[in-house]
Amino acid sequence: MPFVAGCDVGSLTSKAVIMKNGKIVADAIIKSRARPGDSAEEVMGEVLGRANLTQKDMVYCIGTGYGRDKISFVDESVSEISCHGKGARWLLPSVETVIDIGGQDCKTMKIDADGNVGRFAANDKCASGTGRFLEVMARVLHVGMDELGKLTARSRSPITLASTCTVWAQADVIKYINSGVPIEDIGAGINTAMAARVAILVNAVKPSGDILMTGGVAKNIGVVSTLEKLLGMKIKKARKADPQMAGAIGAALLAAHKADTGERR
Repeated sequence: MPFVAGCDVGSLTSKAVIMKNGKIVADAIIKSRARPGDSAEEVMGEVLGRANLTQKDMVYCIGTGYGRDKISFVDESVSEISCHGKGARWLLPSVETVIDIGGQDCKTMKIDADGNVGRFAANDKCASGTGRFLEVMARVLHVGMDELGKLTARSRSPITLASTCTVWAQADVIKYINSGVPIEDIGAGINTAMAARVAILVNAVKPSGDILMTGGVAKNIGVVSTLEKLLGMKIKKARKADPQMAGAIGAALLAAHKADTGERR
């Protein structure tokens, strides 16, 4: 089996992975640049360097993510929904329900044994319920994204945000800060607001079986633990790779299928 690659250009981060024989050879994550094409070139250059390979060594490469149409070196572009379904199944073979929270949207989907997506719901009209919402709130609190997730466990009296609209929530958070409310209570309130928004989308697809979160927010323990309580269901952890790599992994798996079957463009 030859080398194949997947490149996932998102609004906040860009990811690339090289695979061979169904296993990861190298992967990389970078903060996205202003231009999707630049992000793709940089992250692909990073992963090729780690693998000591060149683009010519890739038999097939698939691009995905919001910036997929701006990637010059891919052989084909595929929607992130299809890629996340395949990637999630690789990360956790028993998964049936996938929750993917990206920088600018949130998607929940039901997948079959092959990682094909059936029912799904998406929120892409507002920043609430997305990674962007948490990024803005973390910046207001002057904490890192990792630290924001940890605040929930230390909170004794979480605040309640009057609105999940990012603009109004930001004003709320500033008000609480100025009132001297402990930062852990503010952080817990932010994570709860996020989880509540996501829970609506998850319930829309009637979750069942093992649940897996993909995307960067899967690493926010505050959002994950609160979401588990709201759903009354356990969310499994991805153990084979970083859950943020799901889209790129799915793209690489689809590339491998194309290379193996000869179904190329």
